[in-house]
Amino acid sequence: MDFETYYQGLFGPRWDALQQALQEPRGFAIRTNPFADPGDVPDAPLGTALPQLPAVRVSSAPFPPPPRDARGLVAWYALDPASVLVAHALGVAPGERVLDLCAAPGGKSCILAEGLGASGALVANDRSAARRARLQRVLAEWLPGERLAQVRVTGHDGTRWGMHEPEAYERILLDAPCSSERHVLADPRARRQWSPARSRQLAQRQYALLAAAVDALKPGGTLVYATCALVRDENDGVVERTLRSKKRGQGLSVKRVEAPFGEPTDHGTAILPDTTGFGPMWFTRLEKRGD
Repeated sequence: MDFETYYQGLFGPRWDALQQALQEPRGFAIRTNPFADPGDVPDAPLGTALPQLPAVRVSSAPFPPPPRDARGLVAWYALDPASVLVAHALGVAPGERVLDLCAAPGGKSCILAEGLGASGALVANDRSAARRARLQRVLAEWLPGERLAQVRVTGHDGTRWGMHEPEAYERILLDAPCSSERHVLADPRARRQWSPARSRQLAQRQYALLAAAVDALKPGGTLVYATCALVRDENDGVVERTLRSKKRGQGLSVKRVEAPFGEPTDHGTAILPDTTGFGPMWFTRLEKRGD
């Protein structure tokens, strides 16, 4: 089965509009840096404020490169508003120990780090050395020295995390590697090489990552699972498999997020570009029963 036939079967008449939206250039959005010294940088660039998400501005034209303050901190960072919503859904509180299991390129990690206060700690992990280097650069350009010291960047295999640090984190974000159909549509070679087996293989790894994240989550803790995939098997399907697990599912519950945009699915929220102009992104919030 080819790519077009497969997704037409999933979305029916909606696929034409959704495919067109995925192939159009992304909208431009920035989030301003609360740590940058406003006396050293100009006012925020032109753009429309997004009322649902504080500090986010959107524009149909590219924003200029961000200026820096005297410490080298950038004034803003470009990312999809759907990613901002996912990071906020974790609800990081001061003093907590937080894990971002697949953290690069780093926009969501910056938001998580802001919530730590003066005493929390964030581990930002990514297996890819190249992506990890970008992650480190993004964090260093966003956080002042004393806040950057609260962040540790690592390169471990996320599927094994729960064995090494069981029940160690109050909050975990897992934005898992996925089918990323937007990128497939933009790359003719990737589209030719695509097959349904690719999504099944990714779902297996996503389940392994989510199982490890559940094991690393403290009782009473919160976990956000997200992907930028359109396929249910990588989203609701992975959550359903985890909830059915005798080892892990009994202690988990889905807590829906009141999202300002997007559409509900069986266990989460899908943000799709044909209706919102953002994404694609799917996410859900899971809570682990306390002792």
